[in-house]
Amino acid sequence: MYGAILGDIIGSPFEFDRGDKTKDFELFTKGCRFTDDTVMTFAVAEALLAVGTNASLETIEAAVTTSMLNWGNRYPYAGYGGRFSYWLTEREPKPYGSFGNGSAMRVSAAGWLYDSLERTREVARATANVSHNHPEGLKGAEATASAIYLARNGATKDEIKEYIETEFHYDLNRTLDEIRPYYHMDETCQKTVPEAIIAFLEAEDFEDAIRNAVSLGGDTDTLGAITGSIAEAFFGIPDTLIAECRTRIDKGSMEDVLEEFDATRLTKGGR
Repeated sequence: MYGAILGDIIGSPFEFDRGDKTKDFELFTKGCRFTDDTVMTFAVAEALLAVGTNASLETIEAAVTTSMLNWGNRYPYAGYGGRFSYWLTEREPKPYGSFGNGSAMRVSAAGWLYDSLERTREVARATANVSHNHPEGLKGAEATASAIYLARNGATKDEIKEYIETEFHYDLNRTLDEIRPYYHMDETCQKTVPEAIIAFLEAEDFEDAIRNAVSLGGDTDTLGAITGSIAEAFFGIPDTLIAECRTRIDKGSMEDVLEEFDATRLTKGGR
């Protein structure tokens, strides 16, 4: 979760192609803030922790829906997309066929809490299905959680790349240098998740992964969140960045969820 939150915060000032498509930028500036990516990451994590690892998919979907409504109403101005903003106002919200990248940016907890890749994938789909139930929306969440699971369980970059390409048919053979000149703001899973995974694959460490993601431009906070969630599981995160993350989230509920998540995920392996 730290990786998703940090990626969101670091990427936030550059969203909508406001950066220079460079890796050379100050990590934390006055414009850095957490956005809807962080809020919904907490919402999904809280729901999954509350229902436990053996909950039915129906129970998971109900809990995720309730939690996202609660967190969304607690943070109504976090920067949600138009259709999801409407979803948050509904009394009984229903999935609306979205293939937006919101399903992937909020899913990181699912990559850490389960003991098998099969269970990780079905829970990731459940977290997406409550709103982003288009096949591409489901795929984006599932691919991101799968990469996290593989990374925390010691898979190599080549193994992660091969699995994602085989199972989800994303083109990961492009380079950032090839993508960057033509990339622009795109809020779909199919134009965000593979690029975020490539940013991770080309990275030397956690910070480098975030810089890679932001350097693409476009939806930089979400690219950062997805890339960061995978990079955390593979590289770990320096203590200085963990501390910085904690200073930039709200006291109270956010800290409580993070502490419970930390205590739970420590029993799940990882690098």
